[in-house]
Amino acid sequence: MGGASSRMGGAPKGLLPSPDGAPSLVARWRALFASQRIDAVLVGRADAYPGLGRALADEAGLQGPLAGVAALLAFAGDRTALSVACDMPFVTSSLVARLVATPCDAPVLAPRRDGRWEPFLARWNAPLALPTVRSRGRAGDGSLQRLFDALGARELPLDAAEATLLDDWDTPADLRSRR
Repeated sequence: MGGASSRMGGAPKGLLPSPDGAPSLVARWRALFASQRIDAVLVGRADAYPGLGRALADEAGLQGPLAGVAALLAFAGDRTALSVACDMPFVTSSLVARLVATPCDAPVLAPRRDGRWEPFLARWNAPLALPTVRSRGRAGDGSLQRLFDALGARELPLDAAEATLLDDWDTPADLRSRR
């Protein structure tokens, strides 16, 4: 999932070269998902990622991250969906596999860091979560933290080393500090 990338000057973060040698962060995610037989779809500004596969526009009538989450969950239908941020270059295949395999009957499963949900490394039960995502979005409450609380999200526990894998690239300084 990708946003406007305003702190990076509007350049699509998903097209940044990956620290593991992949030509882009999106290519890294696609390879990681393919290795686990997970279908990948881009959500958001499709025009920023020409030729990189299937893309979904944000759901009309909603704004911010909830518009992208709603589009992803609507696309998933009655299946499970994973939301990942394209600017998380350190998440490992084993962490994704654990997210997929962890038993959970809640509408959403995600790690927490410093008391906050990590909404863009999350597993969603699409049919359970979508109505709440839409209703909160239509009500103008775009807070992902409050959404996760309202859904009764369950936590994917992380050890200290795994928590650092969730670091993302939001600013040019982030690129310099973690390459």
